[in-house]
Amino acid sequence: MSLFGNGLDAAVQKSFTRPAPKTAPAQMRYLVKQLGTTRAVAQMLRISQRTVERYVKAQIKKPRPDLAARLEAEVKKRWQPQIRAKARQRAATTDGIVIDTRARIGYTAPIGTTDDARLRHLTVALPPQYAPRLFDAQQHGATDQQLQQITAEALRDVYFQDNGRRAGSLEEVRFTDIEHVEFDL
Repeated sequence: MSLFGNGLDAAVQKSFTRPAPKTAPAQMRYLVKQLGTTRAVAQMLRISQRTVERYVKAQIKKPRPDLAARLEAEVKKRWQPQIRAKARQRAATTDGIVIDTRARIGYTAPIGTTDDARLRHLTVALPPQYAPRLFDAQQHGATDQQLQQITAEALRDVYFQDNGRRAGSLEEVRFTDIEHVEFDL
């Protein structure tokens, strides 16, 4: 996936009320319950149906590293969908999103201003109107570049323009050389 997509997923996962299954047999049983058949789980994980059945019966307990990563990702993707939806709804209506990033941030502005990009470490609380844009774009398969652009627009409006109180002639924010980005709801 992507830096921004993974960051949004991690922020939502912090709101889980119960931990996801940790062992491979428990994860397989959960996926079989969610998808209905061992065949569907086998096709999704690109393994044989018999292997899935062995995991379900706990005859195999330690998966290969690549299978373990796929298994954990699929379980986390499906874990507590109602809690996930409530967290996104709360971020979109009342709480908003907090972004913590260290990146090279600059902007395009009229001649005579100091618009050179420089390395900044920002922790900014974004108002609720940006949460649905980010989550909708992520759910519709937006690329990391598109999520980065939405985040740059949000930083322009909230951090640089202070919601319209200053820097009205600011045109575009450049958000590059990202060292880290973390979201919190």
